[in-house]
Amino acid sequence: MPAGGEASGAETGTGTLADAVSALVVGACVVHLARTGRRPLSRTAAVLLGLPVVGITAAAFGASSAATGVAGAARYLQIFVLVPAAVLILVRDARHFRLLAWSFVALALWQGAIGVQQNLTGTGASYMGEDIRAVGTFGSTDVMGMATVVSYGLVCALALAFRPHAPRQRAAAAGCAALLAVPLALSFSRGAWIATAVACLAVLLLAGARRAGTVLLAGGAAAVVLVAGLGVGSAMLQERLSSITQVTDTPDQSVTDRYTMWAASADMWRERPVTGVGLKGFPEHRDKHASLALSSGSDTAGAGSGFVRQPLLSPHNMYLLVLGEQGLLGLATLAGGWAALLVCGLLRWKRGCARPGGREGPELDCALVACGLLIWQLTDFVYADIGGPSTVLTAVAFGIAAWWAVGSRGPAGEAGAR
Repeated sequence: MPAGGEASGAETGTGTLADAVSALVVGACVVHLARTGRRPLSRTAAVLLGLPVVGITAAAFGASSAATGVAGAARYLQIFVLVPAAVLILVRDARHFRLLAWSFVALALWQGAIGVQQNLTGTGASYMGEDIRAVGTFGSTDVMGMATVVSYGLVCALALAFRPHAPRQRAAAAGCAALLAVPLALSFSRGAWIATAVACLAVLLLAGARRAGTVLLAGGAAAVVLVAGLGVGSAMLQERLSSITQVTDTPDQSVTDRYTMWAASADMWRERPVTGVGLKGFPEHRDKHASLALSSGSDTAGAGSGFVRQPLLSPHNMYLLVLGEQGLLGLATLAGGWAALLVCGLLRWKRGCARPGGREGPELDCALVACGLLIWQLTDFVYADIGGPSTVLTAVAFGIAAWWAVGSRGPAGEAGAR
């Protein structure tokens, strides 16, 4: 992919600070359970969070080596089982839930501020020959990192703006959502734009159709002012936006690479339809299944780094990555669990927050945060896969969704395991 591509960052197997923090979270959960002695998960939660273990284990046995299988299984279990379960258990009530959601917003504001500064000072990642792409602290080799963090924060802020009986917090959340639209635009990430648009539209519709219309009109007017006020950068934004509808007509090299890798993943699945080629098997089998249209790598530069040629180690589509490496068994257990979480979350929203006559449930904002984040992630997985430090936030987002969808609540609003 050229420097303007949207590589999500390939898994290298090296630990990061985010991984260390996630290990501390899981450890704290274990200590908490040992001290309280209560059952950690409800039956529904245990089934939905435990389903991926089946496909992951089968694919680990099919890996090219035992070390590769163990490393791949550890990563998948960390992101899709252990950290989400720990978040579900440790978040006790709506107050803790909102605190975690506001933490997402604060992190997004910090990363977004750095990204805007990078764009204004020309110290960001390279995009169309200029160092203007906002990447925050993630650097040019993980251009999707900041976009992911900012998108999470924007979705959380929009959802928190509908918190019942908290006008000050609602106003603050709405202001944060508007501010975060700027660094998201300057990330030049088409996948993040699409996922955020889908998630925000879902949040607005769940909050109420009348509100959705009002906010969409205001947002459209603000977007016109925003793009018009960006000066030279507006031309690049318009070109990037228009490229979303042109990917099938005149795709750039990054899109061509993506289509080629998608086709390679599908071909791997056809070779081993049930269990796939094994965990972390995509790089090894890529050249055998990819056409000559695939380039040799992704060019990255800027944001304090020199020119780097990154190998294309994943298809940048989570569903196809799982299908190619874990087969139908892995896709059914992983994606099936995600779909079930979304259905359970929407059903709980319908029971607890959807009221005749427009009345709001006391945890409407929690429902919107959980469903919004899950919808964002499931949409983004069409254009990206796991990779880089922001992947740990993905695990937390799944934990948030699980807390709302399958965590029980007591009479006082406490959440835990049934």
